Parts: sequence; structure tokens; C-alpha cells
Amino acid sequence: MVEKKIMSLKEAVKKFVFDGAHICLGGCSTNRNPMAVAYEIIRQKKRNLYLYMHTAGIAIDILIGAGCIRGFEQAYTGMGRFAPIGIRFRKAIEGGAILYEDYTNYQMGLRFLAGAMGVPFLPTLSGLGTDILKKWGIPSIVRRKDPKIANRKLIVMGNPFSNRKKPENLVLVPAINPDLAIIHAHQVDTEGTIRIKSLTFTDVEMAKSAKHLLVTCEEIVNPDYLRKSPEQNQIPFFITDAIVKVPYGAHPTACFGCYDYDTNFLKIYHKAALIDSTFKDFLEEYVFLESHNAYLRKIDYKKFKKS
Repeated sequence: MVEKKIMSLKEAVKKFVFDGAHICLGGCSTNRNPMAVAYEIIRQKKRNLYLYMHTAGIAIDILIGAGCIRGFEQAYTGMGRFAPIGIRFRKAIEGGAILYEDYTNYQMGLRFLAGAMGVPFLPTLSGLGTDILKKWGIPSIVRRKDPKIANRKLIVMGNPFSNRKKPENLVLVPAINPDLAIIHAHQVDTEGTIRIKSLTFTDVEMAKSAKHLLVTCEEIVNPDYLRKSPEQNQIPFFITDAIVKVPYGAHPTACFGCYDYDTNFLKIYHKAALIDSTFKDFLEEYVFLESHNAYLRKIDYKKFKKS
């Protein structure tokens, strides 16, 4: 069983990422994006993927630009000062190339939490008084055709437990239960227990909400090593389906304690992503390589120091 979990990047993507799959990606903006998996998805030419993410970064932007994504639900997509709004993401939205739904950050966090808890929705006050409630991106007809997409973006209702004549409103947000969650972690043991040595963002809730979990990591360790400090572990082994060791698997985003985000690379990406032809050249130069090791040689990974 353990041996079956540890696999190559190519094997993991081929086995768990199928055309039309609903997927969520971990990390946050310029931190711990599962980049190695994103590149491999593009190399394998997976199509019509439907993605969910809390605060998306370059991994989502590249996947959208490469034509892998048909739909996307999120709270924010960008790379901080390198691109306040994701470049290919923005082009896709403005051009009507993908389905898109916008939620608040807190709403997306609750949606993953609801999926992890096994409940169909959770209530919140987040979004009240904003156009998030009024503006829906995904048409009802599309929602009816795909049973994996919630039949409504959200519901506003009065508090059913209130004694007031006019109960205060609540916003009900639907749970997310994707086919696959993909995250990048610092350490994973051979059984699948996961340790993230930094902010977890919504990775833990994502992992627990999905049918399957693919984790890439900087290091695979012995189970006894993680058992010495169990309070530092976040995700139990029985949730993990695939383990892939890919050092620098989050590059050009940061992996705290291992490497910082790559300023120069993100600037290169920003310039290339602005124009369709130069974005295509970027994919040819950095993505359509024979392996992750070829990518590491391309970026000269030995120059990076621990953050």
C-alpha cells in the first residue's frame, strides 16, 4: 500500500488528473503553489479542468493561459507586486474564455471547511452589503448541466433561530468536494502523513474536502521522524493518495525555510504573459521540458539559498 502511494510526477498526474476533473490547488499567491504538478498537467495536455482555490497565484495563471481550464471559482488571483491581478487569468475573463465565479476570501475558506466537514453548506455574514451577492458569473443553465457545480452560487436567508420579526440575514455558501486536491508540502512520510512548516492557508481543509489528495514535497521521510513531533503534522496518512518527491516543486513561489520566491523569474513571467506569442514562448522554454529535473537545470536551482 505504501509503495503504491509514492510515484513519479508523470504517474501521479496521469492517474489522478483526468479531463473534466474538478480540482483544487493549495498555496497562496506567491507561496507554495504546486508548480511542478501544474507544469506536468500542461505537458500532458489535460483539458476542461474545473478549478477551485482560495488565493490563487502563478500556478492557476499558467494553467488558464495554457488552455487547461474551463471553469474557476476563487477569491483572488494574483502575484502581489509582480501582478496584482493574474495576467492570463484577466485576459481569459475579459475574453470570456472560461467560466468564473467570485467569492470573498472567508467564503471560500468556509466552502472548503464545509466540504471537509461533510456538510452541504455553512452560514456566514461575509459578503453582506457587497455585490458578491448580486453578481453571479456562472449561468444557471451551466449549473444544471454539471451536477458537480453547486446549483446556486449562494443563498441569503433570515436566521431561522431568531425571535425578531425581521430576522437578520445570513449568507449560505455551498461546500466544495472536488475530485482531487493538489498541495505542496515540506515533508511527507512514506505512509502519507504531511507536515507543512509554514502557514497552511486552506490546504488542510482542501485536502480533507477532496475525494483524492496528491501531495508533492521537498522531502520524503521515515514515519518515525514525524511521530517524534506529531503536533507539527497537519494531514493524516489515510487522506493521502499520491506522494511525489519534487525538490523546488513550488518554484518560482516560496516554500518557507527552503527557498524564497524567485523575483527574477516572476518578472520574466510577467513580461511574457502580457502577450500571447511571448507567453507561448515562455511555455516552450520553461514548461514543455522532458521532466522536473530538466526544469531545475534550466532555472539553475543550485543558486537558491534557504530563506
